[in-house]
Amino acid sequence: MFDLHRLRLLRELKHRGTLAAVASALSYSPSTISQQLALLESEAGVPLLEHVGRRVRLTPQAEILVAHTEALLERLEQAEADIATSLTDLVGTIRIASFQTAALALVPTALTLLRHAHPLLRVHVTQMERESAVPALLARDFDLVIDVEYPGDPSPRPAELEQEDLCEDSLHLARPGNADASAPQEALRALADHPWIMEPEGTVPRRWSMTLCRDAGFEPDVRYESTDHYLHLRLVEQGHAAALIPALVWKGCSPGMALQPLPAGHQARRLFTAVRRGSSQHPAIQAVRQALRQAVRQTSRGADDSPPSS
Repeated sequence: MFDLHRLRLLRELKHRGTLAAVASALSYSPSTISQQLALLESEAGVPLLEHVGRRVRLTPQAEILVAHTEALLERLEQAEADIATSLTDLVGTIRIASFQTAALALVPTALTLLRHAHPLLRVHVTQMERESAVPALLARDFDLVIDVEYPGDPSPRPAELEQEDLCEDSLHLARPGNADASAPQEALRALADHPWIMEPEGTVPRRWSMTLCRDAGFEPDVRYESTDHYLHLRLVEQGHAAALIPALVWKGCSPGMALQPLPAGHQARRLFTAVRRGSSQHPAIQAVRQALRQAVRQTSRGADDSPPSS
């Protein structure tokens, strides 16, 4: 029989990459992690780790063990969900990671709904971009991630996770001055020599934005970089830059700038929630997803996604 605790340590090493990262996440010393994995090797009767420079890599036999561990943990998630379902009151803690726009536009309303419906449920929320949030969900640092997918740039869908659509969030070209009556691609091209603000290099929104501009026939002059869409808004309002802005940013308020539609196929991004496979039936997960759907409906009732007339 394999020790489940040691199997989980091996799984953590696969997802976190280094013994130091596993030790830090679980509040152990690296030497303790090494000792536990050495005992697991003895139980398995085969090498589980091999050294590559200063790092370690899982052997094929270790990968087999991790795959079985994932299946065991999925069943344990289901067992936890079944027990929680049998209780009258929803209690415990649920940990959520969300990117900034959703954290500002949807999460506060969802928290209010959860507080009224399930006062004993403790909710922890961390603002985090998807590049970090999805690996943290796989590593069990969070229970649910609010994620986003940009048009033409589908997100990876790890087999260990389950997704549920939340809403579509329309995307617009925001420019200083008056709106351009031209067709969407021509309106983009008219800003070829104008400064732009975009998300940092290496992020999904930046890749999508660059592709959109290049498809319109120009390389944008990106002078400002930030993940904060409210900075994007301020720079556009004061005439410093053009930007590509999602509608959730203004959430029911009238945007103080010219907004224009984007070319077909690039007009909305997809918001969704992701959880580990086996946990989707947990009452706390279901309660959070329901609250987020209600928050979307409330936001939609107050939002005006259409660009103002110029």
